[in-house]
Amino acid sequence: MKIAPTQLKRYKDVALLFYKYGRSDLFKDSGFEVPEDGSVEQGQATDLAKDLERLGPTFVKIGQLLSTRSDLLPPAYLDALSRLQDKVDPVPYEEIQKAVEEELGVRISKAFESFEIKPLGAASLGQVHLATLRGGRMVAVKVQRPGIRQQIVEDLESLAEVAEFVDSHTDFGRRYETALILEHFRTTLMRELDYQKEALHLGELRKNLKEFHRLRIPEVIDDYSTSRVLTMEYLAGTKITSLSGAVLVDLDGDVLAEELFRAYLKQILVDGFFHADPHPGNLLLTQARDIAILDLGMIGRIHQRMRDQLVHLLAGIAEGDGVQTAEAAMKIGEARDGAIDRNLFINSVEDIVGSVKTRSIENMQVGAVVLLVMQACADAGIRIPPEISLLGKTLMNLDRVGITLAPRFDPNASIRRHLSEFATKRVRESLTSANLLGVLTETKDFLGQLPSRMNRILEMVADNKLSVKVDSIDEHKLIQGLQKVANRITTGLILAAFIIGSSMLARVETSYRLFGYPGLAMVFFLFAAIGATLLMIQIYWKDE
Repeated sequence: MKIAPTQLKRYKDVALLFYKYGRSDLFKDSGFEVPEDGSVEQGQATDLAKDLERLGPTFVKIGQLLSTRSDLLPPAYLDALSRLQDKVDPVPYEEIQKAVEEELGVRISKAFESFEIKPLGAASLGQVHLATLRGGRMVAVKVQRPGIRQQIVEDLESLAEVAEFVDSHTDFGRRYETALILEHFRTTLMRELDYQKEALHLGELRKNLKEFHRLRIPEVIDDYSTSRVLTMEYLAGTKITSLSGAVLVDLDGDVLAEELFRAYLKQILVDGFFHADPHPGNLLLTQARDIAILDLGMIGRIHQRMRDQLVHLLAGIAEGDGVQTAEAAMKIGEARDGAIDRNLFINSVEDIVGSVKTRSIENMQVGAVVLLVMQACADAGIRIPPEISLLGKTLMNLDRVGITLAPRFDPNASIRRHLSEFATKRVRESLTSANLLGVLTETKDFLGQLPSRMNRILEMVADNKLSVKVDSIDEHKLIQGLQKVANRITTGLILAAFIIGSSMLARVETSYRLFGYPGLAMVFFLFAAIGATLLMIQIYWKDE
């Protein structure tokens, strides 16, 4: 197979990246000794971020995704990667115009009353232009950069080749299964490249958060949207972190922070679908003093059973209950290499969660605690689903936004206030007519199939074909126990026979007498009495 020179160069770049940071003890399980000031580790983390930026948009996005994986990287790397920015020049307007016209099948001048040449913002995957529809409605048009999809596919192929080699030849690869991690990143990136999916996400979030009147999600203009062009309602606003002191003083920040935090708790615990990238650039304060939520390229989904455990996890963190938090974390994850040391893991989580009680409100960050718990899971050999690490990063970003809006906002108190409310909602939603109909249908199927199943079981019993498989912890001990039971039963039967025999012999008159009774009968009776006494002593004193 002939490889193009540019593709060969990417293979080399990727291989060098793995070699450089794998050999420099990037990952925390490699025994890297960090000085007290952390300067060496911080320097390596900064170098990694710079190298990823140099390699281009695919690696910037992967770095941003890696910043959500506290189970893989130390805090210094998570912090450095979370600061990665898409520093790219905007695509020339001529290319954008061509892309829009090809996707919509109509000239820009026909589709839009006006279309700004200068973009509102440019990123590695696309850029946004302000436009006006026929009729005067202002919209934001998100256009995918030409050729970016093909570039990402090629880069992912290069990464897959190296990841496969790492899994086959390194302990780290065998332990963390880098190919599976990369496959998860591939799914996330390809979903972010499909603007039709983002349009569906925006519609789903608008529906789920319709009860929150202080939150705004842009409406999608379906007729002007494709997989590479997304046209949506334009919501003007200012980044929350860019608000001036005068605006913050006049702003009802406590109400907004409470509304925002409650909305995300509902997304996570009730809907199982949440906006996973609430950094300040995606949360704007509108002129109406509402919060606009933008960019749903990165989302998270949590299935129902995991949501049940998340309720316990967040409640444990909010109450400072390390045991409850650890138990919930163990139920969410799974042991990576056999059994784990439960006591050691619970103690480490108690140390993390216990520190929450001693923190001031200004330093209270639920997301950071969730990430530390996930890191403790990784250290203990517990594999945590990527969605939970993504959730921790989401909550950490949310904590920062909440502190900006209201410095005295207490996220733990907010969790305690709303957990019971959302738990009740979940129970109420589970009692819908559709769920009840499903239960009734399953009950009907069970009762309808019960007679035939019972007939099959009875036929197997009659034909001596029914077998029971028993998985015991220690088969040798089980056999010893069964032998002990059989011996006790046999001994009891023999002693009972002696007692009955001696009773029958007592009716036979003999010249030899003992204690005034026939001697032979009394000998057998005394032998049975002594044997029964010894058997009772052994049962009560030696058996567990």
